[in-house]
Amino acid sequence: MSEGVDYQAMLAVALEEARLGLTEGGIPIGAALFDQNGALLGRGHNRRVQENDPSVHGETDAFRKAGRQRRYQDTIMVTTLAPCWYCSGLIVQFRIGTVVVGESRTFRGGIDWLRERNVNVLDLDSSECAGLLSAFIEAHSDVWYEDIGEA
Repeated sequence: MSEGVDYQAMLAVALEEARLGLTEGGIPIGAALFDQNGALLGRGHNRRVQENDPSVHGETDAFRKAGRQRRYQDTIMVTTLAPCWYCSGLIVQFRIGTVVVGESRTFRGGIDWLRERNVNVLDLDSSECAGLLSAFIEAHSDVWYEDIGEA
């Protein structure tokens, strides 16, 4: 992991995005892509409900908004929830070196798979992230499970 980088401050950016998604009527999952020094490259949130597009997850939205980078090995993907298989594939495909996860209690996703592929994964186990998503799932389980699968 990068020394001197404030992962909590990075997570705060992803949390802002998650809250924005919720106010738009979507799933509260946010993400941001940073360079190795902590400079923001792109930020986004899950917009699959808002755009009727199942491919717009928080990580993919942040990745797209970051634009082309010459290399991704030194970038840091920060997400409020453990990346799903789709987003884990993006991380491996582009060799994103570090993933900071807000929480994996609600959904474990591809954390172990990423670690097996030498991606540095830091799980911050944020109660704020877990509470935000848990409340959404309780109120809108139908929307949650259409993406994640049957309960």
